[in-house]
Amino acid sequence: MSWKNRTSPSSNEATMTIRVPASSANLGPGFDSIGLAVNRYLHLDVWPSEEWLFTSSSPHLEGIPSGKTNMVYNVARAFAATKGLALPPCHVDMRSDIPLARGLGSSAAAIIAAIELADQLVHMNATREEKLRFASILEGHPDNVGACLYGGLTIGMHTEKSTNMVAQPSPDVDLVLMVPSVELLTKEAREVLPETLPYRQSIEGSACGNVLVAALLTGDFALAGELMNRDRFHQPYRTGVVPGLTEALDDVLNYGVYGAALSGAGPTILCLAPSGEGEAIAKRIQEDYPDYEVSAAKPCDHGSFVSISPTVALTS
Repeated sequence: MSWKNRTSPSSNEATMTIRVPASSANLGPGFDSIGLAVNRYLHLDVWPSEEWLFTSSSPHLEGIPSGKTNMVYNVARAFAATKGLALPPCHVDMRSDIPLARGLGSSAAAIIAAIELADQLVHMNATREEKLRFASILEGHPDNVGACLYGGLTIGMHTEKSTNMVAQPSPDVDLVLMVPSVELLTKEAREVLPETLPYRQSIEGSACGNVLVAALLTGDFALAGELMNRDRFHQPYRTGVVPGLTEALDDVLNYGVYGAALSGAGPTILCLAPSGEGEAIAKRIQEDYPDYEVSAAKPCDHGSFVSISPTVALTS
């Protein structure tokens, strides 16, 4: 397989650009199921090359592997291998404003970007359902990868046999992100979770997640905010690995947000705020929470996007 007209990166347009949004999983009680795309992005600029090379000038990607140990390469190679295909070498320059290991789907964005890369390089013509299934197998759940792939609000289920996803437009809210300076690996956050829950507690947790979805879809954001902090599946167990979580989730309600929850496995706290008020609320929270980087954001209705330069053709 060869790429026409371009053999190395230059100041000109990349031969391929891939953009994937960040994501927030769970929104409280929607554990391993609910995802919301966020307008922070991972960008991949791609050129043909003699060998695989990954570069980046983004602070969030400092120290990424430059060769075939890079996660993007390994996921792309594995996805292509599902069809018995091998990837041509590329130079991939990565840019990102998604903080790593903070609960905003940085690894999920990389997985979806890698899948899109492989799909284009070897003309797999994979459906979104196929991409979602492969990504969910890698992640073990579809919440972050579903939102990164589809955009908007996603509700999914993943089992050994199948992966199902319902995608909906984003709720009409602003987001406030409270990002602490410390990282929290998902593996560490999962180790504190129990193996089982009492039956009645499980029913309550499931009901909270169901009503949360209904509230978001019908625009009852006050109810959605109330339910965000009534999770029974993960937040109560993660207070030990996210210091100050319980206090912060309660206190931010005083700033005018509808509700708040741990974003994914954390440690970022995601707040739902009235539309148009996110910037002002974020500024007030930042003044009182100097140990966090507090910023306003918006849900993102668009999932992963691939652009091919019109002057370059992919040929096999």
